[in-house]
Amino acid sequence: MRGSFPVLAAGLVALLVVTPLSASAADRPSLRASGTTIPGTNCPAFPADNVWNTPITGLPSNPESATWLAAMDASTTSLHPDYGPSGDPAAPYGIPWDIVPTNTPFTHVRFQYASESYRGPYPLSASTPIEGGSDRHALMVDPRRSATSSACTLFETWETQFHPDGRSTAGSGAEWNLRSNALRPAGWTSADAAGLPILPGLVNFDEVASGAMDHAIRFTAQCTDQSYLWPARHEAGQSDPSCPPMGARFRLSASFTLPASECSRFCQTVLTTMKTYGLILADNGSNWYFQGTADRRWTYSEVDQLKSIPASQFVAVDESCLMVTVNSGLALQPGSAAYNQKCPSTS
Repeated sequence: MRGSFPVLAAGLVALLVVTPLSASAADRPSLRASGTTIPGTNCPAFPADNVWNTPITGLPSNPESATWLAAMDASTTSLHPDYGPSGDPAAPYGIPWDIVPTNTPFTHVRFQYASESYRGPYPLSASTPIEGGSDRHALMVDPRRSATSSACTLFETWETQFHPDGRSTAGSGAEWNLRSNALRPAGWTSADAAGLPILPGLVNFDEVASGAMDHAIRFTAQCTDQSYLWPARHEAGQSDPSCPPMGARFRLSASFTLPASECSRFCQTVLTTMKTYGLILADNGSNWYFQGTADRRWTYSEVDQLKSIPASQFVAVDESCLMVTVNSGLALQPGSAAYNQKCPSTS
């Protein structure tokens, strides 16, 4: 759920032209192959050296970890998968997403937070799946190069309302080159309160079914501070330093286990991901709710087994040493000389 935003002057609800920012070498598309591919496409979910795709097993704990955990009621709360069967097979819980079909017309969208939104146009159509509930996210991956976008472009909008007469609206919107490590401008929101992409942080059925999910997972907290940490770009919280900032990253204890009788292969894959890549705080919402794709193939047991993970088994990590430049999601990789020099050892 979106938190409070800065009040914008009247007239900013109109579309504004966004001046492109010059890209540094760290922002340019990476030449490395990605470890995570968007299912059904040849598009990476950002380069392999992106912070979303970087293991955090060797990072030290954040000095504020205990304070943040207390603010999120970690001692009395278990994790909650915010996706799965709803009782209506046609409308499962979760955030839907779409691979843009060939020849989909692009349309302009009018934004409430236009000054922080990508102007567009967007491949939004009557067939684009839109999340139910109040957030109404629309996530669209265009794998083909076209006159309006580069190949492997991710478009995301929040509070999306499609109108076939060309008067579609949304609260905010963003565009990402999935082959690039470039971040949003500092202080800009996205379709998420943290100014981060949504799709690369979702628990995806195809990835879990493969036995490997090689990226961090998006999650929410009720109380967030009025600040953000790299790679987040925006805050939507309150002035309370006891609450975690947007972008805070949490890692499941390596010693935590669930027996196979209580945690299937699907469940074990998610546990491994939480231990290796962790969770990234990306929005305001219920404490320790983590998000996944809306998919009819999820079963009740695959989802419910994940409700046995106590939040008290997590620790906030300090990933600041991974940062190469503040405006890029490029991260130092474990085992590299730069990582060994900058990142304190936990052993």
